[in-house]
Amino acid sequence: MEFGALATALVLFGILYFLKRKHVNFGIRTLIATAFGVIIGLIFKENYKYVAAFGTVYVNALQAFVIPLLLFSVISSITNLGNQVKLHKVGLKSVLFLLLNTFTAAVITLIAALSLGLGKGFEYTVEAAEAKEVPTAVEAIVALFPKNIVNEWGSNTVVPILIFGLVIALAYNKAARKDESVQPFKAFVDAANKVLGRAVSYIVSFTPYAVTALIARAVGRSKLEDLAPLLSVLVVAYVLAAIQLFGVESLLIATIGKLNPITFLKKIAPAGIVAFTSQSSVGTLPVTVSKLKEDIGVDGDVAAFTAGLGANLGMPGCAGIWPVLLAVFTINQQGISYSAGQYVLLIALTLLVSIGTVGVPGTATITATALFTAAGLPVELIVLFSPISAIVDMARTATNVVGAATATVLTAETEGLLDHEVYNGKAVEKEQEEKEVTAA
Repeated sequence: MEFGALATALVLFGILYFLKRKHVNFGIRTLIATAFGVIIGLIFKENYKYVAAFGTVYVNALQAFVIPLLLFSVISSITNLGNQVKLHKVGLKSVLFLLLNTFTAAVITLIAALSLGLGKGFEYTVEAAEAKEVPTAVEAIVALFPKNIVNEWGSNTVVPILIFGLVIALAYNKAARKDESVQPFKAFVDAANKVLGRAVSYIVSFTPYAVTALIARAVGRSKLEDLAPLLSVLVVAYVLAAIQLFGVESLLIATIGKLNPITFLKKIAPAGIVAFTSQSSVGTLPVTVSKLKEDIGVDGDVAAFTAGLGANLGMPGCAGIWPVLLAVFTINQQGISYSAGQYVLLIALTLLVSIGTVGVPGTATITATALFTAAGLPVELIVLFSPISAIVDMARTATNVVGAATATVLTAETEGLLDHEVYNGKAVEKEQEEKEVTAA
């Protein structure tokens, strides 16, 4: 069966390659790949080991470029921003819009879960589980700052890398005002940033094949008997993610940015699909930055800085929707009496634990553990949701990535760093007209 699944996947890969040679749109090929993955998962079920290897290699390749790309992007961005805009304004707006995403997601989740009475009358036996150790507030803050840059690089810990790059960039900006001898450093960083970006673009071109493999794995490893008792939580989580992704993000783009939200969603869709299948905000970062710069028209420096920050700060899916959903479910299931003030505190705690969240698979469980610990809820009940967590994580991650992209667009637009011609597709139309005139 394993080899049968592999043979089927290779045939479907051939079809995807044929579609590429016929110049079928990348987004359409990715959607077709999603359908292929569902078919393999349903037919071959848990026999996905060889097929899943393609997706694992793809995700690993992207992960390998995350830290170097982010490090050089941040340094390049800040050194450029130093000459263009006030860095503190971009930074503050980025944080504001990212946390706004988490806040709206948490509030909507709280209202929906309470209205539905999620968890009431739910009977489920949970074996005692050892709670994960959650650092104190002081420890969490200290951990945000780099101690050993090599270790941080090796473990793909993004926030310390961001801070390390920020310090280097600020030091360069200060030194460059008085000493021209440091300018070769800037040239090296900018060149490395371009080369890494090109390498990532090459890896991203294999997305449809990886999507087939990753979806096949997600569908194949799910057992109906494990999922059935928690179907309500699974459905509510996906509905909430859809509301946040298509509703809230569109509303923010339209009201704050005064931009067409449909255009935004169409152009950021490839990043959302990669996030959905890879379940990694950090791993999707290269795709997100690429789409923001090339298709949406965000200034490259702002795109790298805000989107990079958004892979660890805010995260409406993993730090807004999921922890609050589990918390309300647990409160109702345990019959705990919660006042309005305690629910307000729950939202405030959600925002706090969302800071510095690492955007890799499994993050939501750690975030939920931190929230449960801070709110005094029984942490061992989090294990109840393990059977559906991986499936929900696809929707959570896509919501995180689109939310970070929204914050990036709003930051760029409010700072006058968004190319409206690129956003509206006019630049592409103009380039096409010029090509036709030249050809004539």
